[in-house]
Amino acid sequence: MKFNKRRGFTLIEIMIVVLIIGILVAIAVPNFVQARDSSRKNTCIANLKQIDSAKEQWAMDNKADTGALPAQADLTPTYLKAFPSCPSGGTYAINAIGTDPTCTTATHVLPY
Repeated sequence: MKFNKRRGFTLIEIMIVVLIIGILVAIAVPNFVQARDSSRKNTCIANLKQIDSAKEQWAMDNKADTGALPAQADLTPTYLKAFPSCPSGGTYAINAIGTDPTCTTATHVLPY
């Protein structure tokens, strides 16, 4: 008489695999979120640098003094191909010549 031996995973083995996957997800997700936030912040800072550079070029070309306030239309499309938008949903303020442009997202500031 032949016994039909069933092969498969036991409940303990499946629980161990689920536990290992849970540990890996617990490690990976916070790192992914942090990397995404860091990337958004760096992109915003790069946009602020572009706005500042365009603003300074506009000031030199128009012989504008410190305190002059260029409009967005003054910078695009001559100095900026298109006015950038914050990847975190903030809005940019060009500000006057001699001051840095700002973003409404508090953590996005030019690192000078």
